[in-house]
Amino acid sequence: GHLAVQCRGHLAATVVLQKRNTFFLVRVDRAPIALFESRQNAKAQMRPLTEEETKAVFEKLYKFIGKNIKNLIDRPNEPFCFRLHKNRVYYVKEKLMKKATNVARDKLVALGTCIGKLTHTGKFRLTVGALDAISQYAKYKVWVKPSAEMQFLYGNNVLKSGLARITENTPTYTGVVIYSMADIPLGFGVTAKSTNECRSLDPNAVVAFHQADCGEFLRAEDEL
Repeated sequence: GHLAVQCRGHLAATVVLQKRNTFFLVRVDRAPIALFESRQNAKAQMRPLTEEETKAVFEKLYKFIGKNIKNLIDRPNEPFCFRLHKNRVYYVKEKLMKKATNVARDKLVALGTCIGKLTHTGKFRLTVGALDAISQYAKYKVWVKPSAEMQFLYGNNVLKSGLARITENTPTYTGVVIYSMADIPLGFGVTAKSTNECRSLDPNAVVAFHQADCGEFLRAEDEL
């Protein structure tokens, strides 16, 4: 087909030639002026993480589980891996990942467990799907009172009035997993105060900032 493009104030007639998913944009005199690849299908393809993407994911996980990251990959029963599909990062068994390669990439919806999303700027954001993985190896934990469970599960921060326990020597601004008194993981967040500071806080002061909770499986099902 033909396309008119603006080039430094002048209209230039061009021809777009397509070969598979690659488009060649050429002048009418055949001198190439641009080459670009269609991203529509590229984004839909399952692939390993790049070095930069892996760094972004591991830095975020490190805030919650520290050096236990290696335990997520080298599990004693079966090895796991990370894969990117439609800007979502999946934590998946290698055996399942290999089977997924038999599915047409544009037909694959998901695989394994989605633990987070990569933004267009390359930043990684953990989602509630990561809760099961990080709760197994969490360095720091916060337990909330039964009366504060629903408040947290509706997306609110953990207040001192709802705090039951917190891991000793928990620093400020570190990743924590939020538990019920029955040791059921409810979600995760970031501490607003250290363990020592929590002892003298006002009841309405924030102990941990909310990041994700199990209630999102109902509240934000379409976004996960």
